[in-house]
Amino acid sequence: AMPEVTELRVALTVSDFEQAVAFYRDALGLEQLEDWSSDEGRVILLSAGRATLELLDEAQADLVDQIEAGRRVAGTVRLALEVGDSAKMAGRLVAAGGHSVAEPITTPWGDRNARVEAPDAMQLTLFSPA
Repeated sequence: AMPEVTELRVALTVSDFEQAVAFYRDALGLEQLEDWSSDEGRVILLSAGRATLELLDEAQADLVDQIEAGRRVAGTVRLALEVGDSAKMAGRLVAAGGHSVAEPITTPWGDRNARVEAPDAMQLTLFSPA
């Protein structure tokens, strides 16, 4: 049977649209699927591969932040993106205007994770599976 939900789309409102496009599309490499911009406002749709919704309680969110960044740093929403080389991608995103939150680490579950804050203050976990 077909599931009720067939796509998860994160709608991110940003104050500097050009900077966000340069960061997410150009530096991170998300493929642009659509441009629905008009005289009333600007919007593009970027593909980020398969989407999942990870629900964490406060204790687990705190633990993940402690592992990845050494302290509680993320807000209610954090994007986690699987990439080929998390350290290399983190460097690319910092060069594109992001801020390194913590150096890449190997997690207890074996992934190589890096934490970056986007220019719009969105926290990103970049992970490369073991």
